[in-house]
Amino acid sequence: MAVISRRDAGKLLIAGSAGLWAVSRKGWSAAYIDSVVHGVQLGAQSYSFRDMGLDACIEAYKTVGLGECELFDGHVAPPNLKWQEERKWWLSAPASHFHEVRAKFENAGVMVYALTYGFRKGFTDQDIEAGFKAAQALGVKYITSSSNVSVAPAVDKYAQKYKIMVGFHGHDDTSNPDEFSTPETFARAMKGASPYIGVNLDIGHFVAAGGDPVAYIREHHQKIVTLHIKDRKKNHGDNMPFGQGDTPIVEVLRLLRDNQWRIPANIEYEYGEDKNLDTLAEVKKCYAYCRQALES
Repeated sequence: MAVISRRDAGKLLIAGSAGLWAVSRKGWSAAYIDSVVHGVQLGAQSYSFRDMGLDACIEAYKTVGLGECELFDGHVAPPNLKWQEERKWWLSAPASHFHEVRAKFENAGVMVYALTYGFRKGFTDQDIEAGFKAAQALGVKYITSSSNVSVAPAVDKYAQKYKIMVGFHGHDDTSNPDEFSTPETFARAMKGASPYIGVNLDIGHFVAAGGDPVAYIREHHQKIVTLHIKDRKKNHGDNMPFGQGDTPIVEVLRLLRDNQWRIPANIEYEYGEDKNLDTLAEVKKCYAYCRQALES
């Protein structure tokens, strides 16, 4: 299996993200939606539009004005599948399906930067490899994954094989050492691993778990695949509208801007859960908040 140095891993991140900062796409049938603000690529985790099907989700990116997508696996697989049915679907899904999904985004002027695919304890090698095959068919260089720390070595084997970098996603469950949450859990996954293993830092969950995202990004920015931008209260507190929680969203975005760290900052809208808020209207507010932080 191919092995690359940590220095080359940094180059991998830069090379993979460099295209996001261009304002056009050669051969695309639609103009690229430019949502780069002072060098920071703003986009969205498509989970933000989880109340919509794929086509409506893509229209939402256009309506809000976001040109970069971290693609939620629920927008890729057929809806309403039970857990075991979904695992079987990923094992048998043809590459042509992912080509079609990618084409839909490209035709709308939206770059698919990463695929979300959860690698969980109990997955077979075939289950794990299915995520990499899907990412390869989509033409992305990154997978973001809600996973278990103990699964990292098995994931790393296929990350090296497919040359696709994985950013593990944390939540705020600090009671389970096999769940990603704190700096220590990410460090355990990366210890002894290839440079293809990295971090998808959700700054809201990180704050809720007791972390300092500004300090963590300063130290580990070369290993961060994407950021999830959301606002939460400390001590496992609630999701909040941007600017009303304890998450230093403004400071994080300006950190990327001032250091020219090309890490996509993806809005993940969650605070409207069970409140019957209008998703499009709220994501527009989130985007405006992020733009204002970078423009001031």
